[in-house]
Amino acid sequence: MVDEKHNPWTTLSSKEIYQNPWIKVREDQVLNPRGGEGIYGVVSFKNKAIGIIPVDDEGYTYLVGQYRYALNEYSWEIPMGGGLIENDILASAKRELQEETGFTAEKWTNIARLHTSNSVTDEEGFVFLAQELKAGETAFEETEELHIRRVHFEEAVRMVMDNEITDAISVAGILKAAILLQQDK
Repeated sequence: MVDEKHNPWTTLSSKEIYQNPWIKVREDQVLNPRGGEGIYGVVSFKNKAIGIIPVDDEGYTYLVGQYRYALNEYSWEIPMGGGLIENDILASAKRELQEETGFTAEKWTNIARLHTSNSVTDEEGFVFLAQELKAGETAFEETEELHIRRVHFEEAVRMVMDNEITDAISVAGILKAAILLQQDK
């Protein structure tokens, strides 16, 4: 029987290495589960990751394309961004959808809670399905040079399966939404 509540790691000391407005990096001196000494680097996020899958009445979704600095490549993704940890995640999702696509939605469904790269970060993400869309104006942030692409939802699933969409939150969200939308038919 596995004891899922027991933490087999022992933290001997912890030191903050770096901090900016979005992340903190710390280095911990640890004893691993077998008793060996070592270090563990942890990236802590100051925001929750929020992804939104907008689906219109005709079965189309809207992807956001942008050049991702850390990857040094272009990426097609679902609309997403960060919400302060203390903020309501639905309010953050509504803000991100409007900022990146101009849309507002009448129907919201929280379809996923996930952790990104949980071996080195504590980032927590949420994905919402947004339906009953109403068009409006975008409000891109200074760091965003976004392109919006309307594709049939089935095309977004194909893009995931063909590795044209590789962002983890987008992949998980689109595949989970595909199953949920199929169940609703």
